[in-house]
Amino acid sequence: MIRVGITGGIGSGKTTFCKVWETMGIYVLYADDFAKELMVSDHELIGKIRQTFGESSYHNDGSLNRAYLAQEAFEKGRVEELNNLVHPVLWKRINELAERKEKEGVKVFAKEAAILLNNGRPNDLDYVVLLQAEKQSRIKRVQERDNTSRDKITDRITKQPDFESLTHLCDFLVLNDGGVEELEKKAYEIGDFLINL
Repeated sequence: MIRVGITGGIGSGKTTFCKVWETMGIYVLYADDFAKELMVSDHELIGKIRQTFGESSYHNDGSLNRAYLAQEAFEKGRVEELNNLVHPVLWKRINELAERKEKEGVKVFAKEAAILLNNGRPNDLDYVVLLQAEKQSRIKRVQERDNTSRDKITDRITKQPDFESLTHLCDFLVLNDGGVEELEKKAYEIGDFLINL
């Protein structure tokens, strides 16, 4: 099984790219969504979050208090603290899932994560795809998608890695400054290459 990482900053087109791969039969795992799932289902992780960020991290029904945690993490500069709790569990569970998918006969397993290259290139990946887009395009896309303010998006961009300095860690650099059709075509070409290896 070929393992691929897909990364890029907010608004760079990762989701659009991945959706094309899904239609091609490539298994795509979205690390952010999986992490959110683990934050409400993995008892060990839930305990660590409560202990570190307080009982307010969860509502009475056991659901995650996203607003509170986002405020604690982003506004109080505790993002790394939260990541240090979530990421070890996340990567462990992703590897377990990849092993299961390999036994099920999946040919290409892709994980989409903005934090993929934070500590260099992961050893478990055969290929890395990095999506890049001009900053103003990214801001505009996220504004339209999330109906959020320009300042909030700019703030999130500054807190993400400088992806332009990470191009040496990728095998495929996808520039997404054209339209959706152009991006989908690039996704299809790379996906086709990997499936036929």
